[in-house]
Amino acid sequence: MVEAVWRGLVQAFRLLFTLDPEVLEIVYLTLKVCGLATVISVIIGVPLGIFLALKEFPGRRLVVSLVNTGMGLPPVVVGLWVSFLLWRSGPLGRLGLIYTPTAMVIAQAFIATPMVTGLSMAAVQQLPAKLQAQIMAMGASPWQLYWTIIREARLGLLAAVIAGFGAVVSEVGAASMVGGNIMHHTRVLTTATVMEVSRGHFDLAMALGFILLGLAFSITAFLTFLQQKARGVPGNGRVK
Repeated sequence: MVEAVWRGLVQAFRLLFTLDPEVLEIVYLTLKVCGLATVISVIIGVPLGIFLALKEFPGRRLVVSLVNTGMGLPPVVVGLWVSFLLWRSGPLGRLGLIYTPTAMVIAQAFIATPMVTGLSMAAVQQLPAKLQAQIMAMGASPWQLYWTIIREARLGLLAAVIAGFGAVVSEVGAASMVGGNIMHHTRVLTTATVMEVSRGHFDLAMALGFILLGLAFSITAFLTFLQQKARGVPGNGRVK
């Protein structure tokens, strides 16, 4: 086992440092699909989470329950429904999106959006209960209110972004169902790893796994740096 892990690590470095075209193509598509899905989930999820945290309206509890349910929604279920919508005989089949990177972005955005929404809502709800009234009493406009709330809850909102990215970068079920794992078209690191395991190519699968871990760690570390910088924590760990 240790030998297999070591061979996989060595092969991962070899594939990266020799700029293997196939691996670079897979890494690029992984970044593209995961990045777009995360951006879409943030654009939808953060405003929706803030709205649900600040506003009371009929049916709010039902909407919150749906969001919380969506946070634990199995990816294969998402893949099933997106496949149904985009399949050639489905409601959106005429768009020709099935087995394309766009279909993968749609599926992963569906997975990440409830996660970002729920955590954004929780981040805002942790703020002092009277903060909204105090801001409005100072004559702030609705846009100024929302911007102030975003600034005050920025640590929790960045955590929501990190969680959303983590949900999409590690997803494989929905990506396989709507993307098809087609070489030079829809193959990403997760689906490529599963495929190599099924073929018995454990060294290559281990190498792709290490590359995926490195990619996920690098982006998450960058987002964490932004989060901790917003908190005002210098390198020695003391709060300013």
